[in-house]
Amino acid sequence: MGRKNRVEEQDAEIDMTPMLDIVFIMLIFFIVTTVFVKEAGIEVNKPEAALSVMPKNANIFIAVTEDGEVWMDKRVIDVDMVRATLERLMAEQPSDVIIVQADKGAEHGVVVEVMDQIKAAGIDRISIATAGN
Repeated sequence: MGRKNRVEEQDAEIDMTPMLDIVFIMLIFFIVTTVFVKEAGIEVNKPEAALSVMPKNANIFIAVTEDGEVWMDKRVIDVDMVRATLERLMAEQPSDVIIVQADKGAEHGVVVEVMDQIKAAGIDRISIATAGN
């Protein structure tokens, strides 16, 4: 009679290392490519507009309140500090358009000063937010 060789059954295992490597690489990719929006930090009463378009690639917002306060990156700043703060934010995350959220009761002069500071920082595209956006 012939002998039957018994082969020991091995436990079936799935190697999870390649899958974990892929998941880790995807996580790093999504963290690096994520766009973080720099909100102004305060809600203002924006004026109404019939035809308004929100730029898709806007990620830096500057708010001007009715009292003349300028909010940027969730804190109040002086009008003269808009340029320096904007340059710092642009170094972290470049943007080609800046959104100014001016309250309907805000003084026109303060809004113009903010826009001058934005232009001095080298940004040519400035968009004014309205209630429609």
